[in-house]
Amino acid sequence: MPYRIAGIDVHKRMLAVAVADIAVEGEYKFEYRKVGANPSELRKLAEWLIEQEVEEVVMESTAQYWRPVWGELEETWMPQRRNREDAGPMSGRLHLAQAQSNRGAAGRKRDFPDAERLVKRYTAGELTLSFVPDGEQRLWRTVMRRKYQVTCDRVQLHNRLECLLEEARIKLSSLVSDLFGQSARRMLHALADGETDPGRLAALGDWRLKATPEQFRDALGACRNLHSVYRQLLRLMLEELQLIEKQINELDKQMASLLIDHQDAVKRLAEVPGLGVDSAQQIIAEVGARAATFPSAKNLSSWIGVCPGDSESAGVNYSHRSPKGNRQMRRVLNQAANAAVKTKGSIFELTFHRLVVRLGFAQAICAIAHRLCRLIWKILHQGVRYEERGPAVTRKRKQQRAAKMARDLRSLGYRVEFVGTPSENPA
Repeated sequence: MPYRIAGIDVHKRMLAVAVADIAVEGEYKFEYRKVGANPSELRKLAEWLIEQEVEEVVMESTAQYWRPVWGELEETWMPQRRNREDAGPMSGRLHLAQAQSNRGAAGRKRDFPDAERLVKRYTAGELTLSFVPDGEQRLWRTVMRRKYQVTCDRVQLHNRLECLLEEARIKLSSLVSDLFGQSARRMLHALADGETDPGRLAALGDWRLKATPEQFRDALGACRNLHSVYRQLLRLMLEELQLIEKQINELDKQMASLLIDHQDAVKRLAEVPGLGVDSAQQIIAEVGARAATFPSAKNLSSWIGVCPGDSESAGVNYSHRSPKGNRQMRRVLNQAANAAVKTKGSIFELTFHRLVVRLGFAQAICAIAHRLCRLIWKILHQGVRYEERGPAVTRKRKQQRAAKMARDLRSLGYRVEFVGTPSENPA
């Protein structure tokens, strides 16, 4: 019985497609087709693959240009092949191969041979395939990754603002912990509006600031003869800050509405030390609401790259360096691990202090990230809740953490109800 597989070499403006029947003996006989990458051509490609009775499609992950091809085939070609009466378990499967695993010999790179190589190496099991979630989860990823980019823009703006103030001899950042805090913002807005009296600027600070009014007057003394260009640049930066924070708030609300059906998973993840509502949403966007793609915690750890690697030759393992994995998840887990080890009385704090003596700081943090990864898989895959077993966890700390998490969830539009007392069930 024939079994046809298509290999697609993806480019920005064109696609090179090679189709072969892999059920025959001997050399594969390929049929070739070169199509454009615009939507009408992609629809024609999907119809042609249906006519050719192609069972599986493997394409190369070229930058972002594979996304429209995947989307069109997922919408048009995949249902046609999967919903047949004689469809097999692999019928209508799309595969995305990492470009590095399909490299040819130097000086012998051409489009159709690259497409042929995709089919041959996929059949031989030599390709490294990427995990591509469904359309809904891809939308979650887009929103959360955009929020991360906007958050990075906010950090860059903070650094540029501090550079501008230092150049203008305004030493405000030496006296306040956060230039974007309420007291600092009031001073900066007044400075941008033309205020020239250091005493009035110092009076805008909150009474809880540790610096004295005399120190503020000294730090803001340069405002008397500050050039108008600095004031204009400062005003532009404050307007940019307002725009960035507005975008972050809108992305938060958008993500909360997208995950409204999975708010219980968000709550269960947010209970873990080191994690919160935002990091829980990032994790669900990357691995799914139930981590169903990963059959075990080991598979998830390997995919993320938070497990020891193997570099063996002649029976000797030369390196245990972790493999490359999902960069977004590695970032979230490393940040969560650094926060978890600082949670007083938690099991992560005790484990970290036990490991850091033998492994050093970096490897101990990596070990904590690995434990968090296994815990995340168990919470999502099995639907369990986290229960702290640390020796010094007090009821007061549980109540404080439960109250903070409830505020964060409610601010995003989630519905939070306490069963019994807040101390008995924090979420």
